[in-house]
Amino acid sequence: MTKANIRKNLINKANRIVIKVGSAVLAGHHLEGLDSKVFHNLAKSVSALKDSGRDAAVVSSGAIAIGMKKMCLHEKPKTISEKQAIASIGQVSLMSMYEKAFAPFHIKVAQILLTHDDITAQKRFLNARHTIKTLFDFGIIPIINENDTVAVEEIKFGDNDNLAALVTHLVDADLLVILTDTDGLFSGDPKHDKSAKLIPFVDDIDSLEIKTLGTAGRYGTGGFASKVMAAKKAGEFGVPTLIVNGNDKDILKKVFDGKEVGTFFMPKKK
Repeated sequence: MTKANIRKNLINKANRIVIKVGSAVLAGHHLEGLDSKVFHNLAKSVSALKDSGRDAAVVSSGAIAIGMKKMCLHEKPKTISEKQAIASIGQVSLMSMYEKAFAPFHIKVAQILLTHDDITAQKRFLNARHTIKTLFDFGIIPIINENDTVAVEEIKFGDNDNLAALVTHLVDADLLVILTDTDGLFSGDPKHDKSAKLIPFVDDIDSLEIKTLGTAGRYGTGGFASKVMAAKKAGEFGVPTLIVNGNDKDILKKVFDGKEVGTFFMPKKK
């Protein structure tokens, strides 16, 4: 079987999807804050997945970006307490944007804020799993984020890419889709190397030089390296990952229509 067919089969069989969307995608073309059109397009795509009989959970960044806009800040806060305060300010508006985006499709959303203990402590892990399963049963889309208002540096997930990978295990997902602001993984940095080519399929993630894959942006905490590390973590749970360009409003439709977009990462063989 060809790599393209392997990819297509795994995507077609995926009934529960975790979609991670970062601040760089949610900001769209806005220089400040987040773009409501991006939320609408995401909601439309997730609604189509739901109509096809699939479950979808969204791991979303954006609280700090909105909080910065509301407080007229042009640089990300440095201290933990400031980051927590800005995140708490932004989280309310973030959920309001999701609620408004999904309303035209008659879909309700729910906020799930997780800490490291919710993933590592068995009782809390099971409680979170049961809650999210019940939301799926109700036809509600969980919007998941780290509980930045209480998490301290020593116990943080690190970034929402890592959180998304852990959520695949939490919800028994079949596929992780990471929406980023690039077309996928390239053989070099396409911003500086015109000969860099898109790598459509990775079957041995351990062979990649992850440390050289980029750094965090203005709003986000993870560069491209963190996305590949997330793919590696999800792969350890037996979940494949697809990294695609979330700036394309039809990208999720293309993925599930069988188009070969982005970079597909095979999971570890069990």
